[in-house]
Amino acid sequence: MTPFPPLTESAVAEIRRLVPPERLIDIRERLEPFSRDAGEEQSFPEMVVEAVSPEEVQAVLRAANRHRFPVTPRGLGTGLAGGAVPLGGGVVLSLAKMNRILSLERDNLLAVVEPGVVTGDLKRAALEAGLFYPPDPASVDTCSIGGNAATNAGGTSCVKYGTTRDYILGLEAVLPTGERIRAGVRTRKGVVGYDLVHLLVGSEGTLGVITRLYIKLIPLPGAVATAVAFFTDLPTAMEAVQAVMEGGYLPSAIEFLDRACLELVGDLLPFPEAKTAGAFLLVETDGRPGSISGEIEEIGTICSEKGAFEVLLAPDSRKRDRLWEIRREVALRIEHHAAFQMPEDVVVPIGKIAALVACLPEYEKAYGMKIYAFGHAGDGNIHLIVTADRRDHRERVVAGVRALLEKVLSLGGTMSGEHGIGAAKSRFLSLELSPESIRIQKGIKDLLDPLGILNPGKIFPPE
Repeated sequence: MTPFPPLTESAVAEIRRLVPPERLIDIRERLEPFSRDAGEEQSFPEMVVEAVSPEEVQAVLRAANRHRFPVTPRGLGTGLAGGAVPLGGGVVLSLAKMNRILSLERDNLLAVVEPGVVTGDLKRAALEAGLFYPPDPASVDTCSIGGNAATNAGGTSCVKYGTTRDYILGLEAVLPTGERIRAGVRTRKGVVGYDLVHLLVGSEGTLGVITRLYIKLIPLPGAVATAVAFFTDLPTAMEAVQAVMEGGYLPSAIEFLDRACLELVGDLLPFPEAKTAGAFLLVETDGRPGSISGEIEEIGTICSEKGAFEVLLAPDSRKRDRLWEIRREVALRIEHHAAFQMPEDVVVPIGKIAALVACLPEYEKAYGMKIYAFGHAGDGNIHLIVTADRRDHRERVVAGVRALLEKVLSLGGTMSGEHGIGAAKSRFLSLELSPESIRIQKGIKDLLDPLGILNPGKIFPPE
């Protein structure tokens, strides 16, 4: 990334004319929260603008083009890949105050929202209307729908319902040059022109700043059934997952924890089996009350046949809610436990999950690191939090992560399922993408952002 000079006096003066002082931050102590996301990267901005309208977003980007300063769009800062970290300094454009649910249309199964809406708030608003917004990232009560769109976030329900991209019918955005566009539709179908929605969703704030989203909702499932299964080891549990999927079942969630994770949160689980198990599966099905009870029993039978030493069906709703709280607690406990960590969210074909998890101890031994494995077994999205007990072991961990990613790719997988590339993974991009693919993607970036002012230093490796 070409370094940017500090903000000039004229640039600062123009920003101050554009935005009221109560929504400008330039005191270093108050800038600190905007210097990082939930990952390891950190870089301070010179100023934060808390935008409240598309017009302000547009004005800031136009000023950035005139004065050539970098702009880093930011939702609620829960990302793990450094996507919202202002590597070039300049201005952080916070969208947290653009947090209104503008409409929720039950007859059209549609919500219109601003990008700063908390994902959990959207889910609850849909629920009150008898509707369902399925994407369910672990940070559901602290992340924003705009940030989810930026990385195409998924979560626990991806196996059945898909990712954020599958629910964005249309959007409005400001391009890096300051132009405003509307892309997509408000309808269930639409194929007029190129699909700019799917270009912007997942582009990590490098191609445009999303200012409004048109969200597809679906009818609320009538009931949920749950099973938990305990296994002596993780590869056996993953073989059970494969058998469930091959059996024609489509659970709404299949989550797993390995032994290392159970050691951290097992005391919270309301099952004595957690103290000795090598792996834990949490499986849910949803749909009509009369059909899902039989389905979850059949899934439990498959788990038993594939090696589960204990299967417990349909705990009550209170226990079910507690299980999901504990599942979301895993990453926080790892963060507090390890001196240094690199969170990876690799994806492999479902039939290769067992092969991947079986080889993890080899990498731990070879690189002197500890790996916590958990995540979305139903779609092959495995969260590997690679840790070290000392921060000065960082380079060794980076080498170990590179080797792990090479293994994932050799199994036909991909290095990121939902966290994005951001700054943290850009060094590994060429492992997966060919030079020609990177050249084409950089060409798209140059076309939309000829001065390179929007979220610089992300996705593409340094030249």
